[in-house]
Amino acid sequence: MKTQIFQVDAFTSQPFKGNPAAVCILDNPQEDQWMQNVAREMNLSETAFLLREGELFKLRWFTPMVEVDLCGHATLASAHILWEQGYLPAEQKALFSTRSGLLTAQKRGEWIEMDFPAKPEEPTAEPSGLAKALGVEIKYLGRNKFDYLVLVAKEEEVWQLQPDFALLKNLPVRGVMVTSKAEKGPYDFISRFFAPQVGVNEDPVTGSAHCCLGPFWAKRLGKDELLAYQASPRGGLIKVTLQESRVLLSGQAVTIFQGTLQV
Repeated sequence: MKTQIFQVDAFTSQPFKGNPAAVCILDNPQEDQWMQNVAREMNLSETAFLLREGELFKLRWFTPMVEVDLCGHATLASAHILWEQGYLPAEQKALFSTRSGLLTAQKRGEWIEMDFPAKPEEPTAEPSGLAKALGVEIKYLGRNKFDYLVLVAKEEEVWQLQPDFALLKNLPVRGVMVTSKAEKGPYDFISRFFAPQVGVNEDPVTGSAHCCLGPFWAKRLGKDELLAYQASPRGGLIKVTLQESRVLLSGQAVTIFQGTLQV
């Protein structure tokens, strides 16, 4: 069996920036364990698996450790490959059947716009060890279905974070996003995202986190169109637009390599 696989840097227009994802194009359904093994072999924060089902593509996402319910950057990478490699014409919307329902993506010039469900947070009590694990003073703590949202006072604190991943791994959530209002540059807010619970100490750019960060900052800044920067060492840029219960996430992507799986 030979299967096409690609590596794409997502939420960036520059190679070796943004968040790398693998995109695997399947001709036939594969067993869960095979997909998990491929994701472990790729050793990226997520590997996406695409299988055409009529006008839709079934889309699943795996970290090196587990399957996840929602992933923005690997969806962006998948849409990018479908158009770049001719699986879809450039003017056709990409339709994905996922564990988070129907997701769509469409080209907007050099950008790709994805339509995702909003995942707003609610205030929550601070779990033991969170502030210690992050080494910051928490100004606000929220939680949604997937993650904790930690608000800190200054942008500098986000840039300088050096979490204790062993402590973070004990928390009962997928991950922890830490955010602040941007104090310089063109951005409205910045963030970083840590998910050792699912095998990703720091995710370079996290689309699904912005399904929470977008609504959070829209309320505080009084605007529905936001420019976000994820301040990981690789860095990434995301346009966020709020539309009722949906979040439009826009980014760019660059193909790094393509190959063929021999197993």
